[in-house]
Amino acid sequence: MKNLFYTLYALFFNFSRAVFPLKKNRVAFVSMHNENFCDALGAVRDEMESRGGFEFVYITRQDLSLSNPLKVLAFFLVKSRLLATSEYVFLNDNFLPMGKLNFRKDAVITQLWHAEGAFKKFGLHIPQNEALRKAEIAANSKLSYVVCSSEGVRKIYAEAFGVDEKKVLPLGAPRVDYLKDEKHKETAIAEIHQKYPQTKNKKILLYAPTFRDDPERDKEILKKFNIAALKKALGDEYEIFVRLHPQIHISDRDTEGATDVTDFPDVRKLILASDVLVTDYSSICMDFAFLEKKTVFFAYDLNWYTKTRDFYFDYESFVPGLIAKTTEELIAAVKADFQKERNDRFRDFNFSYTDSLSAKRVVNTICK
Repeated sequence: MKNLFYTLYALFFNFSRAVFPLKKNRVAFVSMHNENFCDALGAVRDEMESRGGFEFVYITRQDLSLSNPLKVLAFFLVKSRLLATSEYVFLNDNFLPMGKLNFRKDAVITQLWHAEGAFKKFGLHIPQNEALRKAEIAANSKLSYVVCSSEGVRKIYAEAFGVDEKKVLPLGAPRVDYLKDEKHKETAIAEIHQKYPQTKNKKILLYAPTFRDDPERDKEILKKFNIAALKKALGDEYEIFVRLHPQIHISDRDTEGATDVTDFPDVRKLILASDVLVTDYSSICMDFAFLEKKTVFFAYDLNWYTKTRDFYFDYESFVPGLIAKTTEELIAAVKADFQKERNDRFRDFNFSYTDSLSAKRVVNTICK
């Protein structure tokens, strides 16, 4: 079924490519997972918008809403033409139909990816079924560039996307430009206090675990995180926020004693307003490391996860904070001092730039 979908989309795209001319300075942003643009796509879009002279096209998951057949029709008939005639294309994830699309030679397709640095394995480095692997390789073959956050991860990105290392540009992470702005921080804190008044005069502990790609193990995530014990140990000093990954599909989100912020639209504001992060294997730790904020890694199923997904480096020596595998260890780690040496080592490896100018570098390099 998916292959039929890709083929149908390609038919409309390739027809448009043959019939309609390329439109100078038309920019297509393809985001099939994060349509809020609270990431590198949004940062690059904002930078281009500030310069003027660009026409923007948005291709998102919302275009495929089955509740709106007209939108789906427009995705095939209209959006395919706009994509086929765009001079610049930016993505933040895989867009598998791309393998069947015949882009013009003068179209520039750039993968910004949705995470920074190199932590858990991704792309061609993880196990995949043969059909998915072929589709991913075909899609990546159309990329002109891949942007990464540091020189240290350049080779990893080249291998993960199956592209020549020369195509990988260590220009920094446009997504974290937003996090460096003090005005954004002030606004975020004010908005969080207004929406969640219980946070006033308290620190915020944000629990943001990643998914396990296993429904039964996903159900364990909240059961293992003992909110009651944590609240008892921390007293009134902290308000606990829980934000589940979009791919954690559980019907009963029992977050009693904490505030469920899973549906809060902009994770960047939660990052700016929070004081401590508790995560496991999520790349959100990159943002806290970048901001030099404490992260505690609640890795109760580390052995299983390592066998299933694995990491680029030894997890226990690489992560920028203390590791806990039990509730008692988690409480002790939250109370412990910030691990500055570990954090600095992690941050310096994953980020070549901390100047909040990465989006400018991307636009200056790509849109010549």
